Amino acid sequence: MRDKLNIMQSDWKALLRFLGIILMAEGGLMGLCVVPAVHFADGTLWRIAGCAAATLAVGGGLWWAYRGETEIKNRRMSYLLVSLLWLTLSTFATLPFLLTGSTTSFTVAWFEAMSGVTSCGATAFADVGALPASVLLWRSMTQWFGGFGVVLLVLALTPRLGINKYSLYTAEASGADNTGKTSVRTTVTVRRTLGVYLTLTVAFIILLMLSGMQMWDAVNLTFTNISSGGFSPYSDSIASLTHTQQYILAAQMLLSGVNFSLLFLLITFRWRQIRHKVDQVSFYLIICALSSAFVVLGLHYRSGYGWSDAVRQGTIQTLSALTTTGSVIGDYTQWWTPAVYLLLMLGICGGMAGSTSGGLKVMRVLILLRNARGILRNRLHPNAVDPVRLNGQPVSGHLINNVMVIFMVFGATLMLGVMALMLGGVNATEAIGASVGCLTGYGPGLGASGGFGSYAHFSAPAMWVCSGLMLLGRLECMTVIILFLPGFWRR
Repeated sequence: MRDKLNIMQSDWKALLRFLGIILMAEGGLMGLCVVPAVHFADGTLWRIAGCAAATLAVGGGLWWAYRGETEIKNRRMSYLLVSLLWLTLSTFATLPFLLTGSTTSFTVAWFEAMSGVTSCGATAFADVGALPASVLLWRSMTQWFGGFGVVLLVLALTPRLGINKYSLYTAEASGADNTGKTSVRTTVTVRRTLGVYLTLTVAFIILLMLSGMQMWDAVNLTFTNISSGGFSPYSDSIASLTHTQQYILAAQMLLSGVNFSLLFLLITFRWRQIRHKVDQVSFYLIICALSSAFVVLGLHYRSGYGWSDAVRQGTIQTLSALTTTGSVIGDYTQWWTPAVYLLLMLGICGGMAGSTSGGLKVMRVLILLRNARGILRNRLHPNAVDPVRLNGQPVSGHLINNVMVIFMVFGATLMLGVMALMLGGVNATEAIGASVGCLTGYGPGLGASGGFGSYAHFSAPAMWVCSGLMLLGRLECMTVIILFLPGFWRR
């Protein structure tokens, strides 16, 4: 019994050490926000520097106090660590919003911080353009490192953590294509993914600058679109950009929804290995094409848009929805109603597993559809053996069961979210849109919270519900829900 107690104490100390490392990373990134504070002279220099120093001090203190604890022996602690990590990051991410005077409400600051680190894109600020430059960069930066995954970022940069990397990887990135990975392969996968992520970030900043965009806007918009976040330094999101710039951002959205391991194979010309992911990417591109065509036709024939505007706005907004980026090119709440609700359904679907997008992921949707097809075929031919296949390989019954459970939990969470928001005074239409937007990471909802709107009019309880949905959606529900099972806390 004493040995078990000692192991538990050691696990907690190692957990706090890891939180210290993460906070030091967050403080370092926060410190970069002094650059726009100086350049634009927005009056927040010492305040933003103080926020960074406080975060670094707390993180450094935790790391130093428990520097000798290097191993978490209990795999269950990985789930607790990841959940505590996101809560801790969000807590310290509120400091720039509060101490720079951007808001005096902790609820608003928490909502914005949680939306940033979970790369959701829902905003509680009605006039984003009025925020100080340092805060605008901080909003964008939270989405950039949150979209990749802060746990994955540290795993890539810190090779000797003494923690089960595969457990952490699956706890944060449960939607990733991680079949058959070990701790060693996890490290390789994470580093390759980070390399692709950094390469795309730099490439698209350069492309946007070549299109005539200022470096400030190019950095902010690249950070938020490559991470499937959707924050913008402008209150009208991306609507005021040139058509060329909008199409460059659309390319970012499309790539952000692709499995990053697949992008690595494409960049390194490893064509033979791509066939193992062909089903998922084909289904993803088919959904993009068919959904875009539906929205474009609706805009032209039902909403009176010219073909040029219909193709541009319909395609880009569809990509934004499917990849759960949340960038807005037009007030889609005024579009043809079936097209509006299709955008919500695309947000639920999400992009490919192993991408920065949220939602259920197209791989799970594809498995569910093929399983349904197999069940129907079995009704006609009871003696036939027709296993569900993905990329030509049979899918295990265990994986199919997991997919069905995730669908069930996701659906139940969505319905409970709608009910909770309605109890918080939100009307039914906005409650549905907000629940989908926050749980999937899409961001914008319906009504006043959709299009160019914001969540500023939501009550404090409603904002806390939305913040909870963001966290559940980012960790795909299961990592958080498992903490509330009685068996999790039994020795």
